[in-house]
Amino acid sequence: MRNKVINNTVWIVGCKIVQSVLQLVINMLSARYLGPSNYGLINYAASIAAFCIPIMQLGMRSTLVKEIVDRPEKEGQTMGTAIGMSVISSILCIIGITTFTVIANGDEKTTVIVCLLYSTSLIFQALEMVQYWFQAKLISKYTSLTMLFAYIVVSIYKTILLITRKNIYWFTVAQVIDFFIIAVVLLFIYKRVGGQKLTFSIKRGKELLSKSRYYIISGMMVTIFAQTDKIMLKFMVGDSGVGQYSAAVASAGLTGFIFAAIIDSFRPSIIESKKAGSTNYGKKVGILSAIIIYLSLLQSLGMTLFSDLIVYILYGEDYAQSAGILMVLVWYTTFSYMGSVRNIWILAEEKHKYLWIINMSGALGNIALNLALIPIWGVQGAAIASLITQIFTNFIIGFIMPQIRDFNKLMLKGLNPSFVYAETKKLLKNR
Repeated sequence: MRNKVINNTVWIVGCKIVQSVLQLVINMLSARYLGPSNYGLINYAASIAAFCIPIMQLGMRSTLVKEIVDRPEKEGQTMGTAIGMSVISSILCIIGITTFTVIANGDEKTTVIVCLLYSTSLIFQALEMVQYWFQAKLISKYTSLTMLFAYIVVSIYKTILLITRKNIYWFTVAQVIDFFIIAVVLLFIYKRVGGQKLTFSIKRGKELLSKSRYYIISGMMVTIFAQTDKIMLKFMVGDSGVGQYSAAVASAGLTGFIFAAIIDSFRPSIIESKKAGSTNYGKKVGILSAIIIYLSLLQSLGMTLFSDLIVYILYGEDYAQSAGILMVLVWYTTFSYMGSVRNIWILAEEKHKYLWIINMSGALGNIALNLALIPIWGVQGAAIASLITQIFTNFIIGFIMPQIRDFNKLMLKGLNPSFVYAETKKLLKNR
């Protein structure tokens, strides 16, 4: 199983490196061309759409892998039902987004159109949920290659837009094209590699919702403290402020694909170990925690020291304000990734019902902090609010709530240098 996890991670990381280099170059050129205001507007639309993603996915993003691992004989029915329900939900979400923007930004025609165009990507994100079948089977190379292919196409598309100097609407459609290609190709590959026939079952849908419903509210709360800052900046500072903040967020997340790949590859292994009652279960949680935390702290230190240079190279002088924001914002990544690892443990332990408490605390705290700090420090205040929220939600609360305290114990054990050394030595020896 260990070799399978490593091979799966190598495929994901390898493809993501190529994709991220392309994404970095194209987004850098696009942000420079669009300027802070238009770049901020697209990110505002992305934040509005992000609010609906947990509703569109009905919380199943966090449970599908476990459902497929636990009941492989019903994987076709599980995937078909999950996708069908998500598509219906995505259509309702698009209607909701359009209604919201007309009410909130009715006097800004461009904002309404951009948000509507961006929201249509939700339909294809619903179809893209088939990727969790590939994750459960530890054959994410198909998903990685598909996403790489999709972004190559999108990169060519954006390059043409830059050469022909198209307006903001054309750049907004790029997101839709990306998810459309990924959804269509993955569904085709699913069928070709022997995936069960996709079927829809109301009974199975009720079963899935009974386990995933905790993640709907939880996901919405996570989205609130991940996206509220941009939406509040839009109304309190303006599109330019959103653009500066978004540039800092993008810079902080430059290596995010590596952490996501590692976490996604460990997820099936940890769940399988728990299911089998393996003594390695806690050790795997500790190893994953150590890898994620030490790597993210190293990244945060490097980005803090070179924030001015990073922003100048990526976005140019127009985004100079983003450097100071990045110095604060990058440190929240450690705690954000820590929360992703904890959510795997929560899933394995079937403690879903406590997620809403954790994330509700974070969401309410983030809103209060943004309301208090943005008027004082502007965009920098939003960055400080995000950092405090992540520290509290993904670390401190683990000591406050006895129900999830065991994860903090496993995490702290994993951070023990002697533990890290011993496990690294074993890994190298078994190569």
